[in-house]
Amino acid sequence: MSSHATSIDPIAPGPWDVIVIGAGAAGLMTCLELPAGLRVLLLNRNTSRRSSSRWAQGGIAAVTRSNDNAGSHGEDTVRAGAGLCDGDAVRLLVDEAPQSVLRLQELGMEFDRNSDGSLATTLEAAHSHRRVLHVQDRTGKALVDVLRERVDARPGLQHRRGVRVTQLWVQDNRCCGVQVLEGPRLHWIPARAVVLATGGGGHLYTNTTNPAQACGEGVALAWQAGAAIEDLEFIQFHPTALKLEHAPCFLISEAVRGEGALLVDALGQSPVQELAGKDLAPRDQVSRALVRRMQAQGVAHMGLDLTPIDAQTLQRRFPNILERCHNFGINPEQQPIPVAPAAHYWMGGVATDLKATTSLPGLYAVGEVACTGLHGANRLASNSLMECLVFARQLRDIDLGDPLSNATTEEQRTEAPSDTVQDHQAFSQQELSQSIQWLRSECWRVAGVDRSAHGMRDVLGTLQKATPILEAMTPLKLMQQQHPERSTLLDESRRAELNLMLDLLHRQQASSLLLEACLFRKESRGGHFRNDTPAPLPQWCRHSRQIKGQGIGTRAVTS
Repeated sequence: MSSHATSIDPIAPGPWDVIVIGAGAAGLMTCLELPAGLRVLLLNRNTSRRSSSRWAQGGIAAVTRSNDNAGSHGEDTVRAGAGLCDGDAVRLLVDEAPQSVLRLQELGMEFDRNSDGSLATTLEAAHSHRRVLHVQDRTGKALVDVLRERVDARPGLQHRRGVRVTQLWVQDNRCCGVQVLEGPRLHWIPARAVVLATGGGGHLYTNTTNPAQACGEGVALAWQAGAAIEDLEFIQFHPTALKLEHAPCFLISEAVRGEGALLVDALGQSPVQELAGKDLAPRDQVSRALVRRMQAQGVAHMGLDLTPIDAQTLQRRFPNILERCHNFGINPEQQPIPVAPAAHYWMGGVATDLKATTSLPGLYAVGEVACTGLHGANRLASNSLMECLVFARQLRDIDLGDPLSNATTEEQRTEAPSDTVQDHQAFSQQELSQSIQWLRSECWRVAGVDRSAHGMRDVLGTLQKATPILEAMTPLKLMQQQHPERSTLLDESRRAELNLMLDLLHRQQASSLLLEACLFRKESRGGHFRNDTPAPLPQWCRHSRQIKGQGIGTRAVTS
């Protein structure tokens, strides 16, 4: 098989050594770090190049300056994590971060530099030193572009876009492949290991900085397969997303405040004056302060004043932000940018150890879909891209186990036409789309920056009734019951229907898990704030843990 197979070529026959799901920074870096000589299949649900990684503006956190050290980086991470950071994960990241920067430079990443040639760094919230490396305000895009070029040249790799993973294949309590919807064809692909790199779940909310595919699908797939899920209640709401009617929630990077920009309310006063870190306090604190001031003043946004930053620095560091604002008729050099909090990053996810291994043998997770214990209750700014790099490098030593001896191959499968039985109560595409929008708005209303226990119980109850009804629909039943030796051809209408049903199902499952975790944790900590229990409690200094078929429980924080 050629390593240069195009995205329109059919997937080559298995079994594969490793299937990687997701082509953002985590998935691409995983492909580069896997041992040489393996057959690797990279699956990307999207036909475009959109990913949360590409949208990341701020930068990558690592110690590169002589006046900084790994201990300080670790202390900042732990402080932001509000008592829930696992010490071993923190130490791994801060110790490996400088080496990961060198690795990126070897791959061709060109970070911004100072006039003396040294790496340029900026300050972001809750960091005690300037340690955030950047490429103007397009760091994520620059990173993904470099990684993709190298991935496309890897021998033995096939990258297929527009292929959706519908289920993980579990046999004898081991993940041994995936079920996919490849064009009109629903079929199974065996592999010795599967790596989830599907991103987070910001799009479960109406207001988000994330693209539509960041809908918690990886968490839903892993939970359905039996893997443990941790800390889903912890969502980071970025304080400064562009807030304009009929405009997307475009992220205004925290690095802007690091360079001197200030938050202002409708009266020109600071809404964060009472916070210890003021404009650079932890994101959860800033977001709550903005929401409360907006409610008190009866307005839909606050302002972000960029005039304290000199024009030359603005043009050099934030050309993308300036361009986007100008496109919407805003001149940040003369007027504050209207901003409001938006769902940005999911600290929780599929539980992994330091080798990116999940509780389900054969299944690994890297990036935002994973919960490594690094971020605790609140992620330190710009640690997420570095987490992708560090934990992807751990897969250099991936344990694949024995080759699949009895796996079904492409040639052994038989084609079967789709079932023609129609549901008497089938949902229309409009009803499915409306259900998704309703769920997003309800998650924002009851489980956003300020959470309502009563509201969350009501929405969870609705989902617990709605999900079994959806699962009983014929397209989903056919998918769930398909034998690994069968391959089903779907006509276009049934394929589109299955896709939309899966969108809703995975969102319902991920949202239910999120709400269950939020209701379980009867305190407020980090990215989880309940208005009925507004303070942290010592007995809750533990990770939440969810496994299908078991009651929600906890895990101790490691030192």
